[in-house]
Amino acid sequence: MAEGNAEATAPTLAARVSRAVPTPDVLMAIGVVLLIVILVVPLPHLLLDLGLALSITASVLVLMTAMFMRRPLDFTSFPTLLLITTLLRLGLNLASTRLILSAGHEGPQAAGAVIAAFGGFLMGGDVVIGLIVFAILVLVNFVVITKGSGRIAEVAARFSLDAMPGKQMAIDADLSAGLIDEAGARRRRKELEEESAFFGAMDGAAKFVKGDAVAGLVITLINLIGGLVIGVAREGMSFSAAIGTYSLLTIGDGLVSQIPALITSTAAGIVVTKAGVDGRTDEAVLREIAGSPKPLAMAAGAAGALALMPGIPMLPFLAIAGIAGAAAWARRDAARRAEETAAGAEAPALAAPPAEEPVTAALRIDAVRLELGYALLGLATAEGGARLTEQIRALRRALASEMGFLLPPVRIQDNVQLPPTTYVVRIKELEAGRAEVRPGMLLAMDPTGAPVALPGEKTTEPAFGIPAAWIDATLADEAAARGYTVVDPASVITTHLTELVRDQMAELLSFAETQKLLDELPREHQKLVAELIPQQISTAGVQRVLQALLAERVSIRDLPTILEGIAEALAAGARGVAGIVAQVRVRLARQISEQHTGPNGYIPLVTLSPEWERAFAESMTGPPEDRQLAMAPSRLTEFMTKLREAIDRAANAGEAAVLLVSPALRPHVRAVVERFRAATPVLSQAEIHPRARIRTVGTV
Repeated sequence: MAEGNAEATAPTLAARVSRAVPTPDVLMAIGVVLLIVILVVPLPHLLLDLGLALSITASVLVLMTAMFMRRPLDFTSFPTLLLITTLLRLGLNLASTRLILSAGHEGPQAAGAVIAAFGGFLMGGDVVIGLIVFAILVLVNFVVITKGSGRIAEVAARFSLDAMPGKQMAIDADLSAGLIDEAGARRRRKELEEESAFFGAMDGAAKFVKGDAVAGLVITLINLIGGLVIGVAREGMSFSAAIGTYSLLTIGDGLVSQIPALITSTAAGIVVTKAGVDGRTDEAVLREIAGSPKPLAMAAGAAGALALMPGIPMLPFLAIAGIAGAAAWARRDAARRAEETAAGAEAPALAAPPAEEPVTAALRIDAVRLELGYALLGLATAEGGARLTEQIRALRRALASEMGFLLPPVRIQDNVQLPPTTYVVRIKELEAGRAEVRPGMLLAMDPTGAPVALPGEKTTEPAFGIPAAWIDATLADEAAARGYTVVDPASVITTHLTELVRDQMAELLSFAETQKLLDELPREHQKLVAELIPQQISTAGVQRVLQALLAERVSIRDLPTILEGIAEALAAGARGVAGIVAQVRVRLARQISEQHTGPNGYIPLVTLSPEWERAFAESMTGPPEDRQLAMAPSRLTEFMTKLREAIDRAANAGEAAVLLVSPALRPHVRAVVERFRAATPVLSQAEIHPRARIRTVGTV
């Protein structure tokens, strides 16, 4: 029983102990607070020795981390670590100063064993030597390493900030061209932000190193002068004894603080000079210095020539010449073996006939491609033209949100065969539209369709065909004051591309995209997909239904409702695509009605007169499952003329009217209207939601 209680208690005790141990963030906070406490509370000899040993070890650790990192962003915590180590050294300097000035007359061990050891060993018992060594260390740290690394950090921060817009535009261009996905773009943007923040922090952190060197020099002078005054005036020591004691302690303290500072400064210099170098420091140096045998051979020759000069010791230079010469010979043999291996590998390839380009490479086509004349390349590459790639990316998102259709990546390409200011939109390699824009100018349009009464180059807006004019940018305010719509060239191209894509969405919805839409449906709808496909309809059949909806700009975002409509149509006996689409459109009546509701809150309708209803009904031929319209061309022309007049009258009254017909006639009337006036929507009575407000604005 006791053993069972002990076993049950052990995990509880372990859990209590683990909870009692502070977490790393708490330990870090406690450490920083202790560093601040050191500045106020005196330290005993043992703790001072421990702190100095920690300072030296930490500086070596920082240096080794800087040596073995592959890129600067692998050590992004370096600026913070630099501040903490600097604060540690300053705190230890202050603690050692207290001990030197308060107990320096007691002997070399007054400030601890570490300071005494550095003072005795490095000074060699000579005050002058110690002062010179300390002065040289300060000079090297302050004038050479700190100043150079600070300048590099400043330039790197400036260049990183200046290059950020260009790098950001390159990421946006790659994303718009489909070279990377959203996750890759987010990762590259995060790396770009980290790089800019890191070099900016390093620019400021370099001031810590510089201030540390200055503080060490000042503290050493204070200790030396203050120690002499206290030893001679207060402790009654002779001047020579005071010089010997306090100089030993002061120089030892200065050395034990300047050596870690020098190591940390060297680490900072390695970090800031590592920008643009791939791999660890040793790999980069050996790859670039010893990568070719010629520099090694020249260095060996120079060392050998110096060895032969009279008065110069021969042995050191001959040894160096031999080592460099052996390295050059080894590198030469390695390069020769690599060339022979490459030649042996290339020999069969040279003997064989040249490989032809795979046929599949010629078969690949771009779904959507935007070709620019050379004068328009700045819209996609220059700082001011980054809006083109941004707007294309926004277009893809808008189509996905509005239509439930993910537009394939748009490839932007230059075409020197085009006129300089011309662009061409190609969909599946076929030209879908082209127009001209004027870089550096603005396109002004009157929303009423009237000509623009401003000085400029008269033209026609390419997307909607309304009168417009290219005006100077200085006239933008005047154009806005007159109520004109003013857009830049990038917006003109994007708007034109948007309308062309909307017209061709049915062709762009491939079988693979349809399958992807079905696979990405939520899990609760997958059972419906499993029951429907392929037992009742194939994926290709679903694709044709979705294409028919997109052809009339009906959103397919509510895919579950569309699949339910397909299931209902099949259960009711519909077999043709037209019958299935008719049932699906009825299920989407609320969405379709909302789509065509005008700003006044109602659907403006143009209805068919009974005569035309009867004329279309009498012109239907064929079996019920495959009815066809057989109306005389003259009658069709008469119908389209009257429909155009009715739609235009509604448009002049500010109404975007739709044509309302009976459900049986809607597919056939739509097929006629599509050939003559594709932008006119055609709805059936069954597609008008019961709660939708309607108003008849005309009759054919």
